[in-house]
Amino acid sequence: MVKKKVLHILRNLIIAFFGSTILVTLIYRFVPVYVTPLMIIRCMEQMKDGEEIKLKHTWVPFEKISKHLPMAVIASEDNKFATHNGFDFEAIQLAIEESQEGKRNRGASTISQQTAKNVFLWPESSWLRKGFEVYFTVLIETLWSKQRIMEVYLNSIEMGKGIYGAEATARYKFHTTAKKLSRGQCALIAATLPNPIKFDSANPSRYILRRQAKILRVMQLIPKFPPAKKGK
Repeated sequence: MVKKKVLHILRNLIIAFFGSTILVTLIYRFVPVYVTPLMIIRCMEQMKDGEEIKLKHTWVPFEKISKHLPMAVIASEDNKFATHNGFDFEAIQLAIEESQEGKRNRGASTISQQTAKNVFLWPESSWLRKGFEVYFTVLIETLWSKQRIMEVYLNSIEMGKGIYGAEATARYKFHTTAKKLSRGQCALIAATLPNPIKFDSANPSRYILRRQAKILRVMQLIPKFPPAKKGK
């Protein structure tokens, strides 16, 4: 009797989990993501450290973001974004091999995976979070378009201390709007994404300037995103 009751509760919990996560993902297909778990966590960290709370974030639609920024982050973070199904298995395999050889850890997360983590999960790495990350990546790749994934990514990614998304970065780093960001500025922003707290796109180090130059070169080689519509 007790076992049957436990199984009944477990079944209801599983149904509730899948039902709620699918519903939220469907809602976010159309509704702007105004706040993420990472934003809340960072604010709590600031409070714990006795710092003034800093949270700069303004959602803007994809059309109001510089056409160079999607290209820059693809060149920097995920060259195969437009064609993969959410996971770059070649990059994952290479990361595993390099880790086994004792080399510096290589990031293998795609833009889709980073979006799933940013919107639904917490930043600290663990096998549990990785499992949920895979699940949510599959969800957004199934329920959202590639352009929507990119739109949410560019609006939710951490781009500085207390600064999230393209519009806030444009305003507080370059004193402009996301739409008016230049090609070079977009490449600088993308260059800092591996560690936007350590690196400042507005005051780039030599290392970031080298990364910017590399990103600018790659931007010329990769296919345009989003792809031009047929007949245009």
